[in-house]
Amino acid sequence: MKRADLADADCGIAQALGVIGDWWTFLVVRDIAGGTTRFDALQRELGVSRRALAERLASLVAHGVLEKRAYSAHPPRYDYLLTTKGEGLLPALIALQDWGTRHVMGDGTVTATSADGSAESHRVHELVGRKLPDVVLARHDGEPVVLQEPGGDWSVLYFFPGAFAPGTQGYPPGWADIPGAAGCTLESLTYASRFGDFEAAGATVRGISTQRPDELAAFVAHARLPYPLLSDQDSKLAAGLLLPTFRAAGVDRFKRITLLADPDSIIRATQFPITDPAGSVDEMLALVRGR
Repeated sequence: MKRADLADADCGIAQALGVIGDWWTFLVVRDIAGGTTRFDALQRELGVSRRALAERLASLVAHGVLEKRAYSAHPPRYDYLLTTKGEGLLPALIALQDWGTRHVMGDGTVTATSADGSAESHRVHELVGRKLPDVVLARHDGEPVVLQEPGGDWSVLYFFPGAFAPGTQGYPPGWADIPGAAGCTLESLTYASRFGDFEAAGATVRGISTQRPDELAAFVAHARLPYPLLSDQDSKLAAGLLLPTFRAAGVDRFKRITLLADPDSIIRATQFPITDPAGSVDEMLALVRGR
C-alpha cells in the first residue's frame, strides 16, 4: 500500500499515520508538549534541518494538531501550540514512551520504579532547572487548578501510582506484585502528618496521580488529607515533563517521583527512584528547609 492510500484506509491507525507520518513529527509533538514552542528552539533541540521542520510544522497546523500564535509582528514569528486535537495525542505519546522503556530498553517487566543510573533516572534528574509546564489539572473535587500560582510558595509535588479508599473499586489485579507500586497510602499519610512542617518552611504539598478526580476525592476523604490531590488523567503533565510511567489494568500510572519547585515554577530538586515512600517525605522536608 502506498502512503498516499493510507488516508483513505478504513482504519483509525492508518488515518492517524497519515497525520503523524514519521518519527520526526512525533518528536515535534513531544517537544511542544514539553514547552519548546518556537521554531529556532525546536530546530536546536531536534537537530533536524530547518526545511524538514518547517514542513512538519506546516502539516501539523494544516491537520489541526497545532495552532500558530504570533509573538512578533516584525518580523513575523510564532509559537506553535497544541490544539485540543493535538492534546488528544498525549496519551499515545506516553504509551509509546512506556513501550519503549519496558520492551525496547528493558526486559518487558512491569515495574513502578527504576534503578539508580537508569535512563529513566537520568531523565528525571535532568528536570532540575526546567520550568513546570503551564497546564491546568483537575483537583480531587473537580475544580480546575494551575500547578503553581505566580509568586507563591515553594511547591512539593509528589507523583504516585494510585491510592484507593476502602469500599471503592480498589487496587488493580496483581498490584502488590508490581515492584514499587505499594506505599501510596503510607506516603500520603506521612505527607499529611508533616503538612504543618512543610507550611512552616514555606512550601505547599500536592499529590498527583493519573486517577480520576472522583477516585482521588474518595481517598482524600478516607485519609483526611489536609492538602489537595490533582488528576493528570489526560497525560498533559506526564507528557510535558516526560515523567516515567507504567501501565496497569489498562491505565498509564506514574512511577513514584517527587519534584520541588521554587516560586517561579523552576524545578530545583527531584527524588527518583523512591524506595522508601515514608522516608522520602522527611528527606524532602530537609531539602525544603535547607534550600
